[in-house]
Amino acid sequence: MVTLTIGCYHYRSESVVRDGQTSNGKQRTKCKSCRRSFRESPQVNGYSQGEKELILRAYNERPSMRGLQRVFGVSRPTLISWLKKRS
Repeated sequence: MVTLTIGCYHYRSESVVRDGQTSNGKQRTKCKSCRRSFRESPQVNGYSQGEKELILRAYNERPSMRGLQRVFGVSRPTLISWLKKRS
């Protein structure tokens, strides 16, 4: 039998308790020492550099921002911030 010990990423403590679920159904854990909550295996937020370049190249072909939003699933404020950083 394998036992997995989960520790706090912030305080490095092993005194943690389960604290419900996130909006997408993942287990949330709370540290008793620092009272922060976290997930066991957090996902990377955002888009990879390759996806970002692909979306910006598609924008150069002059489609509408709403079109890019529908096709790639990226929000318009995110696309606008990428374009401002690029210029």
